[in-house]
Amino acid sequence: MGAANREIARGAVFSPVSTPASAIATLAWFILAITFTIFLIVSSLLTYSVIRFRARPGQEPREPPQLYGSNPIEFAWTAIPLLIVFVMVLTTIRTIFDVQAATEPPGAIHVRVIGHQWWWEFQYPDLGIVTANELHVPLSDPAHPTPTWIELESADVAHSFWVPRLAGKTDLIPNRINTMWIDPHEPGIYLGQCAEFCGTQHAMMLIRVVVESRPFFDQWVAAQRQAIAAQDAVARGRQVFETNACASCHTVKGTRAHGTYGPDLTHLMSRRTLGSGVATNTRDHLKIWVRDPALMKPGALMPAMNLSENDLDNLVAWMGTLK
Repeated sequence: MGAANREIARGAVFSPVSTPASAIATLAWFILAITFTIFLIVSSLLTYSVIRFRARPGQEPREPPQLYGSNPIEFAWTAIPLLIVFVMVLTTIRTIFDVQAATEPPGAIHVRVIGHQWWWEFQYPDLGIVTANELHVPLSDPAHPTPTWIELESADVAHSFWVPRLAGKTDLIPNRINTMWIDPHEPGIYLGQCAEFCGTQHAMMLIRVVVESRPFFDQWVAAQRQAIAAQDAVARGRQVFETNACASCHTVKGTRAHGTYGPDLTHLMSRRTLGSGVATNTRDHLKIWVRDPALMKPGALMPAMNLSENDLDNLVAWMGTLK
């Protein structure tokens, strides 16, 4: 995917690559400029007062002149802060309105995001795709704007979807649907995080948003729509998967597994990480995860499978073909 293989640092809040994030960054810089100016003024006056009115050697102690009120000064220190707050409130309201009142253009990509403890489910209703933990979206360049409209909801507790370089935080609340949108202008992999404490593994509920050019996105869509092909060499692993609890919780297209409690595993090995970012997606890590997820992610709701070593090896070999 060329440039899309670059992972972009999670902390780059002030390097937005999407219109909502740009609006928020502009507002943040404006607020920081005002507060920094206030800090400079107050600290300068304080420093001047400390130096100008300090006690000097040999100076006879005496009480300084007492002032009992000044209407102009009191008016100034009341009116100026009110004016500053009023300006900041107005700019904040305008920014929120500009982001939230945007209208959806034709050709937008629709994604439904469902937060679980502790992973993300991504559904593309118009494309017939369900995946997990990695959100793929097309590049939205000025010549061909293709924003992504996102509906967010929670399957259990409150979560918050936050990818700093793409948009602000949006909460996922049980029994409520919230919306947001992004229009990334640069390809890459943008990292995010659940920003609402949601339990033991909140810190390891990570997000990867893969932004790629439209041809690469279309290739990804075509690959994700494919069911898996039967392979005799790993048939025993598939049998282990279908005859154990795996099939009750997970879906793999082309098999008897149609569970919805856990992530869709049809194209598991096309993802870069396991457990919503807890480890890189390699066969060695996959074996540890299947043996006992709590070894990597304490508190994970997936139980240890307690398989024999032979069945575990066969299962991991089959899962390694899910690309």
